[in-house]
Amino acid sequence: MKKIAMLAVLGLFVWACGSDADNSTADKPASKPKSMLADQAADSGGEVVVGKIKEVQLNDPLDPDMVERGRAIYEMKCAACHKLTDQRVVGPGFKGVTERRSPVWIMNMITDPDAMLEKDPVAQQLLKECLVRMPNQNLTEQDARDVLEFMFYNDGKPVAEK
Repeated sequence: MKKIAMLAVLGLFVWACGSDADNSTADKPASKPKSMLADQAADSGGEVVVGKIKEVQLNDPLDPDMVERGRAIYEMKCAACHKLTDQRVVGPGFKGVTERRSPVWIMNMITDPDAMLEKDPVAQQLLKECLVRMPNQNLTEQDARDVLEFMFYNDGKPVAEK
């Protein structure tokens, strides 16, 4: 039941996210991380930054090991409530979430959904739409970063060769 609730909440943030974030990594050289700061996340849509994560280092191309770890976490903790398509189950589907939400927002929603649901207007709107709180799955920042990498993969970003 706890897994289902977590997946529901994670799906919540994935589905109901508007197109507020600029997550493009095209302007960075391949294989180099790109830093996404909280204030950059807010530039394109006034996204409120709630949570302890203020910066996320992005990979371009994606790290294949992180993608696989993220897939495993998704299958274990997220898949019961979130599809990889745009289909809503308990929570919103994952398709397109990295185009609608900033990496900082996604990471904070994954690592501390309680704070996000209490203070973040987008998370609060998602709760109104889905009617189920995303449970805290107690993921570490690294776990959440791996899930984020998998989300980028799911949205069609290229993966580096091993």
